[in-house]
Amino acid sequence: MSTLKVALAGAGAFGLKHLDALKLIDGVEVISLVGRELDKTKEAAAKYGVGHVTTDLADTLKLPGLDAVILATPTQMHAAQAIQCLQAGVHVQVEIPLADSLRDAYAVADLQAKTGLVAMVGHTRRFNPSHQWVRRRITAGEFAIQQMDVQTYFFRRTNMNALGQPRSWTDHLLWHHAAHTVDLFAYQCGSPIVQAHAMQGPIHPTLGIAMDMSIQLKAASGAICTLSLSFNNDGPLGTFFRYIGTTGTYIARYDDLFTGKDEKIDVSGVDVSMNGIELQDREFIAAIRAGREPNASVAQVLPCYEVLHQLDRQLAAG
Repeated sequence: MSTLKVALAGAGAFGLKHLDALKLIDGVEVISLVGRELDKTKEAAAKYGVGHVTTDLADTLKLPGLDAVILATPTQMHAAQAIQCLQAGVHVQVEIPLADSLRDAYAVADLQAKTGLVAMVGHTRRFNPSHQWVRRRITAGEFAIQQMDVQTYFFRRTNMNALGQPRSWTDHLLWHHAAHTVDLFAYQCGSPIVQAHAMQGPIHPTLGIAMDMSIQLKAASGAICTLSLSFNNDGPLGTFFRYIGTTGTYIARYDDLFTGKDEKIDVSGVDVSMNGIELQDREFIAAIRAGREPNASVAQVLPCYEVLHQLDRQLAAG
């Protein structure tokens, strides 16, 4: 098995999670690390044994033998950098979201179709063992979703990342956090979203974003989803999914799964790892090696961004 040479752009909280995951995948070598702050990027590169460090993705794309890039950069850079990678003839995985506008999402999808390269988006919920376990019951005909109730709650009244460090960019409840649920709901239902509505709270005077949002979805199957999002919630933090279905109720807390009575379900045998980020990266590498479309390809997740665009227009109209 030949070694796949991979670069990572973005040495922040999620970038480090990808570096941890890639260490566990055979036949992968991280040859370059791209970061905004050179000193911090060099520090991360030294910790993970990465030989090349730069603040410019273009430098990395010139490296001989580079096969793929994982983008864990600010949301506003995702689409442009994904296009930059594809134009350089390099496979790319871009962390969620693919873009913060439908126009840019379409641009990435169009270029991927022309190049035939692997272009995947980090819709991690498709890979968490908890959600995989539920999906297996659905595909086996043992469970059907009647309602999903989802809470995405953080406390981010200042511009901080997941490690509590200052951020150079502003996160977004709709184009980032809602993307996880919008995609997962349609994916698990096996049915497109046919109705979508949204409301948002006041815009933060400094951050310039809504800090609270409510979204309602309906799939063609008849299943409904209610999503509550907040950057004002002072714990517990994270995203919690309640599946209410024909033969049971399940609560997914990232990689862990519980019954409606809070009894833990053993999902350790679902996949080769209990880490959704690692499973996501394994899918990316496997798709490159097999020359196939990955789960959560740009083409597969594009309907999610069409729904986000519709919701964005609703919110803009007031």
